[in-house]
Amino acid sequence: MVQRAAVYTKVTWRLVPFLFACYILAYVDRVNVGFAKLQMQADLGMSETVYGFGAGLFFIGYFLLEVPANLMLRRLGARRWLGPIMIAWGLISSAMVFVNGTTSFYVLRFLLGVVECGFFPGVMLYFTFWFPAHRRARIVAMLISANPLSGLFAGPISGLILKAHGFQGLRGWQWLFLVEGLPSVLAGIATLVYLTDSPATAEWLNDDERAVIAEDLEKEEKLKHRQGASAHRIGDAFRSPKVWLLCLTFFGIQMGNYGLAFWLPQILKDTFSNDPLTIGLISMIPWGTAAVAMISWAYHSDRTGERRWHVALGVLVAGVTLMLGGAPGVTGWIALALVTVTTISLMCTQSTFWALPTAVLSGAASAAGIAWINSVGNLAGYLSPFLVGKIRDTTGSMTLAYFLLGGACLITAVLVVAVTRQRSREERALSSSATK
Repeated sequence: MVQRAAVYTKVTWRLVPFLFACYILAYVDRVNVGFAKLQMQADLGMSETVYGFGAGLFFIGYFLLEVPANLMLRRLGARRWLGPIMIAWGLISSAMVFVNGTTSFYVLRFLLGVVECGFFPGVMLYFTFWFPAHRRARIVAMLISANPLSGLFAGPISGLILKAHGFQGLRGWQWLFLVEGLPSVLAGIATLVYLTDSPATAEWLNDDERAVIAEDLEKEEKLKHRQGASAHRIGDAFRSPKVWLLCLTFFGIQMGNYGLAFWLPQILKDTFSNDPLTIGLISMIPWGTAAVAMISWAYHSDRTGERRWHVALGVLVAGVTLMLGGAPGVTGWIALALVTVTTISLMCTQSTFWALPTAVLSGAASAAGIAWINSVGNLAGYLSPFLVGKIRDTTGSMTLAYFLLGGACLITAVLVVAVTRQRSREERALSSSATK
């Protein structure tokens, strides 16, 4: 008899490490503009508002095409969809080497969002083809741990690359975009060869292993329908109040997340050192601790089957520490400790959040709903860095920005508790089967 745990361990080791590496590249190409800013802003004469607006334009492009992108993955399959878009975003990210002013910065950031929009929601959808909901939070956490780990490894590397200022006639920030963009092209080519679209086409699974996965996913679909989950049609996702509330929840989480991601190098520069390598090394502290914490948090959520408080508590703590970080006179190691706790809390929240929408959506509604939640929520990635830049230009400090981001997180924590329900007896029974 095939052991379920062994089947899912096999699937996990086959898929997750590869997609994890791809997501590291995606996240680095998305946020390395934060390190590039340390030199690019002065070279090109950008104001804080221009930088914040340009950094956030990524998410406007991301928003516009994310739903059709996920529907294309469902039609074409993950291998034929994810591979080409990785190649495209690697080329566009590398093309940031040619930025020579505000317009080119805006255009390339927008285009990067357009081509990258299909990756993360596509992978979230892809996981629903392989893993039932009660196993999914830990899998998503393994993937999303690429966010803090990309900061852990890319921070020092980015700082070192910036020291190549003037080498072969290129500025350090130009080398940064070139060196960190081209690996995505190679990963996209590898995706076309390596990735498997579904269990039914996986030659590395035997018939019994495929049957286990199919049985678990079928049970989950039946449970969703009995509990009134959104049906298979695309339009059901947009008519579901649950989807719109999850959009708002994810928006609040991302306000804190991207306010931190795009401004952390600047925060560390203001607090510790002007040296790019030192900033990169210090940034390893919040990102490294968050990577460990979020896996443990998601595993506990899967083991207990509890989602509501795992999401709410994480974003609540982030809100409190952000507001404390904005208090006058908070500098040095105290500031770093608060930033570290904020990073841990936001990463833990994200590791469990995606178990919520995938538990209430199915069929084509799942493809559209996941993409819509991610696209609307990620509009905060536009608003958050823009507002922080505007506040810095206007006030000359980060205090008001900290309070704004912290307040968004606190409101989100209240929203999560108010709109999510406790799991049913039937869900607890399904969750307990995860260990069998």
